Amino acid sequence: MANGICIGSQEFFNLKEMRHIVKNLDKNSKTYDHILDAIGKTPMVKLSKIPKDEGLKCDMCDKVYSGAQSKDLQLSKFHLLRNCSISGIFSGDNARRRLAHLSGSTEEPLDKFTVKKFYKVDLSDNPTLGCVSRILDIAPYVVVVKTGYRCIIVLPEKMSDEKVNTLRALGAEIIRTPTEAASESPDSNIMVARRLSNEIPDAVLLDQYNNVCNPLAHYDGTAEEILWSLENDVDMVVIGAGTCGTISGVAHKIKEKCPKCVVVGVDPYGSILAQPEELNESDVMVVEGIGYDFLPKALDRTVIDKWVKTEDKTSLNMARRLIKEEGLLCGGSSGSAMWGAIQAAKSLKAGQRCVVLLPDNIRNYMTKFISDQWMEARGFKPYDNNEKL
Repeated sequence: MANGICIGSQEFFNLKEMRHIVKNLDKNSKTYDHILDAIGKTPMVKLSKIPKDEGLKCDMCDKVYSGAQSKDLQLSKFHLLRNCSISGIFSGDNARRRLAHLSGSTEEPLDKFTVKKFYKVDLSDNPTLGCVSRILDIAPYVVVVKTGYRCIIVLPEKMSDEKVNTLRALGAEIIRTPTEAASESPDSNIMVARRLSNEIPDAVLLDQYNNVCNPLAHYDGTAEEILWSLENDVDMVVIGAGTCGTISGVAHKIKEKCPKCVVVGVDPYGSILAQPEELNESDVMVVEGIGYDFLPKALDRTVIDKWVKTEDKTSLNMARRLIKEEGLLCGGSSGSAMWGAIQAAKSLKAGQRCVVLLPDNIRNYMTKFISDQWMEARGFKPYDNNEKL
């Protein structure tokens, strides 16, 4: 591991030996004490139009995450926070002075002047509690704010205004970093977040890229829901690869209970997560939430049977099809997962089952790929003409 970034082969976590949070899936409560109790229980929806139009013979179901459950990241962050609570990090008089840090790792100390000068962060006041994050959605802050901790979010400039404005409405403090900065660059969101966590007193690094609680959440939660919904009989699961906790955790559990299942990872061009290595052509990613230029420890390639690489144009247009043709108000990375699923599921026969996870929703992209003008300006959609008017 270099600067907290895992390179090359590495030993994955032993998920069976970890502390588990298991929920009863047979019935749901009619009321919940607070929003965290609503984590999980996401619906499985059978697609009716797109698979047929694409000539697929198998049954295809989407596991749809909506609203504050986007990417089901609350579940993994709830595991992360609960693990800290169990280990005593957030206990006693220190509880209000702890930092819930949800980002990548380096060991470099923070230079106050550099942070103040370039990122406009006032460190003169001793923060009581915070969260520094590279996470690309709203979910972790819902957990942090509900558990009473201050949150500072560090995210690239390419992230949508909708995400930023929602986070600010929730009370988070936002720091933007250059989109083009590589993960090991001092200016990247991962490195800036790590530096802030080192500088702010009593900071706690949760680190979703390398923390076992990320895949463990999906091993205990997402995978169990898939298996329960399909009575432990699924032939293929297709999942986008971001921090890789979802695909690794789901794959480990499903391989245990349904060994025949083929696990397919979806990775955009511009990312290096896929195998074989020759698939990883260099390019710039527009789709948010999947793909990285380093290998997180939360990624276990040994349980992923196949990889599909995706392009921004096909991903975003597939997301628009899911909205228009299936009525699923999803985001761009859902389009990537769906496009990858269509390619992979062509090998399945009639009666076989394919599950694809749609991890995000339309809320964060109202001014991006939902807009014809935004798509046209980037060459993702041809300009409309008025000849038929």
